[in-house]
Amino acid sequence: MAAPIEGPEVLTGLLDAARSGDLAAFELLMRRHERMVLATALRLLGRIEDAQDASQEVFLRLYRNLSKVAGTQNLPGWIYRVTVNVCRDFQRRRPEVVFAADLSEFVSPGVDPQQAATDAERSRALDMSLRLLSEKERAALVLRDLEGLPTEQVAAILGTSQATVRSQIFKARIKMRGFMERYFRRRV
Repeated sequence: MAAPIEGPEVLTGLLDAARSGDLAAFELLMRRHERMVLATALRLLGRIEDAQDASQEVFLRLYRNLSKVAGTQNLPGWIYRVTVNVCRDFQRRRPEVVFAADLSEFVSPGVDPQQAATDAERSRALDMSLRLLSEKERAALVLRDLEGLPTEQVAAILGTSQATVRSQIFKARIKMRGFMERYFRRRV
C-alpha cells in the first residue's frame, strides 16, 4: 500500500525545509494554502484586487516568520490569523471598501445557468450584508460560518474569548438576516 502524499510527515518536512531556506518547499506550502487565504481575504475585503494584494502580504509575512510557526497543526490557524490581520490593515488604509466579491472562480464549472444566476444574486446580497458588520463581527462570521472553523480556533485566531466570538457571530447573523430579508423582499 502506498504512503499518503499529503500526510503530516510530509507537511512537517515541507515546513522544516522551508525554514531552512528551501524555496521550493515554501512554494508548495504556499500553494497548499493560497486558495484558503484568497477566499478568506476576498470575503473580508470584498474586492479581488485587494484580496490578491493581501494574499501576497500574508505569504510574505509567513516567509519572514516561518520560525514562529510551532508546527503543521498550528500552520492553518497562524495563516488565518495573519490573513485577518493583513485584511484589517488593508481596511484601515482604505476605509471606503466597495464590496464586489466574485466568488464564481470558487464554484465548480458546469453549473446550471439558472442556478448560477441565483447563486450570484445570493453572493451579491451576502457581500452587501457583510458591509453592515463591524470589522470584528465580519472576521468572526467569515472564519466561523464561511470558513467553517470551530469557535475555539476562531477565538484563538482573533485573540479573544469564545464567548466574545459567539456574541459577535450572533449579532452579525441578526444584522445579516435583517438585511437579507429586506433585500429579497424588495427583489420579489
